[in-house]
Amino acid sequence: MNILAALRQAEAKLKKQADRARKQLDAVRGAMKALGREVASSGKRIGKKKRKMSAAARARARISKATKARWAKSRAEKKKGNTRASGRLS
Repeated sequence: MNILAALRQAEAKLKKQADRARKQLDAVRGAMKALGREVASSGKRIGKKKRKMSAAARARARISKATKARWAKSRAEKKKGNTRASGRLS
């Protein structure tokens, strides 16, 4: 058998395998899309994107976390018996 003919035959076989794999991949992606979890080939989600917080919302979240941390610190100092925890001198 001629080498060129063997290469063409191998190429045709690989093309058929690639087509089969593409069809299977399309079927899997279709199922994932139906479930609401479509994924790109890079592994990142497509469709429903992660919601982004506005700058104002991030600021509120930071303020909230800082306030909670201050209160936690105050409660911890109060447990130890430190009277300056509340900010008052008594």
